[in-house]
Amino acid sequence: MGRRRTPELYRAPFPLYALRVDPSAGLLIAAGGGGAAKTGIKNGVHFLQLEQINGRLSASLLHSHDTETRATMNLALAGNILAAGQDAHCQLLRFQIHQQKGKNKAEKAGSKEQGPRQRKGAAPAEKKSGAETHQEGVEFSVENLHEVQTDFSRDPLQKVVCFNHDNTLLATGGTDGCVRVWKVPTLEKVLEFKAHEGEIEDLALGPDGKLVTVGWDLKASVWQKDQLVTQLHWQENGPTFSNTPYRYQACRFGQVPDQPAGLRLFTVQIPHKRLRQPPPCYLTAWDASTFLPLRTRPCGHEVISCLSVSESGTFLGLGTVTGSVAIYIAFSLQRLYYVKEAHGIVVTDVAFLPEKGRGPELLGSHETALFSVAVDSRCQLHLLPSRRSAPVWLLLLLCVGLIVMTILLLQSAFPGFL
Repeated sequence: MGRRRTPELYRAPFPLYALRVDPSAGLLIAAGGGGAAKTGIKNGVHFLQLEQINGRLSASLLHSHDTETRATMNLALAGNILAAGQDAHCQLLRFQIHQQKGKNKAEKAGSKEQGPRQRKGAAPAEKKSGAETHQEGVEFSVENLHEVQTDFSRDPLQKVVCFNHDNTLLATGGTDGCVRVWKVPTLEKVLEFKAHEGEIEDLALGPDGKLVTVGWDLKASVWQKDQLVTQLHWQENGPTFSNTPYRYQACRFGQVPDQPAGLRLFTVQIPHKRLRQPPPCYLTAWDASTFLPLRTRPCGHEVISCLSVSESGTFLGLGTVTGSVAIYIAFSLQRLYYVKEAHGIVVTDVAFLPEKGRGPELLGSHETALFSVAVDSRCQLHLLPSRRSAPVWLLLLLCVGLIVMTILLLQSAFPGFL
């Protein structure tokens, strides 16, 4: 497919690594930074307001939260609570947004005399720490709740964090190969166990309490608390490569469309080593009750870097290390949308616009919307046009064709019809 131009929603003043969408407030939350190195690149979490303007989805900076010397590398969202992975730590943040009531005339007159619009809504203490609200009439606050160290390797780094189905627990994984489960919001540790020899690359919590982990030891494991239930074997009914070891890069649970109790697990497999002529990466859909593979499909030769599942379980979103972005049908694993090198550098996270809250209003006439962020500091929008609707001109043409065909059939059956 030819190269497309994708809308750039936002450009941050630092590399972006993590992305989440709050459907209730219509917020896009993007985070990243330059880390502890004294390069002048900031670290922060930016809250963007999503809006439909003249039929187009747009994003404007609502609030910027300074994370001081730590870049946020991964995020999980539960209501208005963010779990942010920063170096070897997990930081819980609570954000709140309020619309200010109307100001009196004296205040309005005073604001006019000040010339350029002032950034309002942040308390003086927040401004000193680098937090700013960028829209008039909005009060936005971010509160640091609790923080805990979640990784203890020689070079400690938390690589993934996720909440359970009722947001009472969160699980973390990192370079020391251990899973740790914490109470929310106190971050009291309730479980710890060694899941992999080497780094944990990703993990996913299912609604029944089962935990799936994937690591650099080429294994994907299913756990009930700290007890191993089974290991995944994606090549049982799929392709086999005797000379090419694969590892699991990502795992996500997703609903089965139109089946409220149905659940699927999706994984991405990539070559463990980089080769001059790289073999394809693969997508696998699993039965989430038996953990047997349902189908496996190749998803291109670009190495996959991240995976997302839409809220309804209808679509899968993929990002690659070369900056490309794709959308797949979850049921058939067929590709619907692809932009080659949309970012030109590794895509660090992708997230779908949820289908609840303000999602339908923001989506407009499109079937789904996928956001992507990358080390190039950009957040891009990928819109999938509705496949259910046909252009008006095509419907009219079909109607005319049906009328003409009916007339011709009647003439052949009844020669004196006209």
